[in-house]
Amino acid sequence: MRTAYAARAAEYTELLGSVSAMDPLDRQLIAEWGARCRGLVVDAGCGPGHWTHLLSELGAEVEGVDLVPAFVEQAQARFPAVSYRVARLDDLGLPDGSAGGVLAWYSLIHVEPVRVPTVLREIRRCLRADGTLLVGFFAGDRLEPFPHAVVTAYSWPVDDLARLVEDAGFMVEPAQVRANPDRPGRHHVAMLARRA
Repeated sequence: MRTAYAARAAEYTELLGSVSAMDPLDRQLIAEWGARCRGLVVDAGCGPGHWTHLLSELGAEVEGVDLVPAFVEQAQARFPAVSYRVARLDDLGLPDGSAGGVLAWYSLIHVEPVRVPTVLREIRRCLRADGTLLVGFFAGDRLEPFPHAVVTAYSWPVDDLARLVEDAGFMVEPAQVRANPDRPGRHHVAMLARRA
């Protein structure tokens, strides 16, 4: 994954590295969620850093982490007032209970399903007792890989991913699901979970 995204980081940033290119519903959801988080907010799998930057502009204490050094370098150059660093989703490099919120916006889609529980436990470890996780992902009728433009990704049945999130120690709120006009049968999903 690191190699695939590194090879196309500049292209990806140009096409999708701006909040203005994102769906207005996503912008509103992430902004409202970020305003409710207390303490550090971590954009886990921040890519070009646009969501991290948005949260920072809205007054959040925020940092972006990504596996791909090229993304971290580009994000830091584009948004120098925001903190970015290289880290893996299964090792965020944070003290226990240090984050008020973790945003995993379409970053879990690239994690092999067998590794998703490990990532979710790491996120829970990093969250405060009142911390929340906001996940964006693609949903379908079954768990299956699909040919993402950069590297293999996975779509999940909403209930299956919710069960894994709960098993990792979260209380999951009803997910927000909307149709994907570009890919019928593969929906956009936002799932909010609170540390149990």
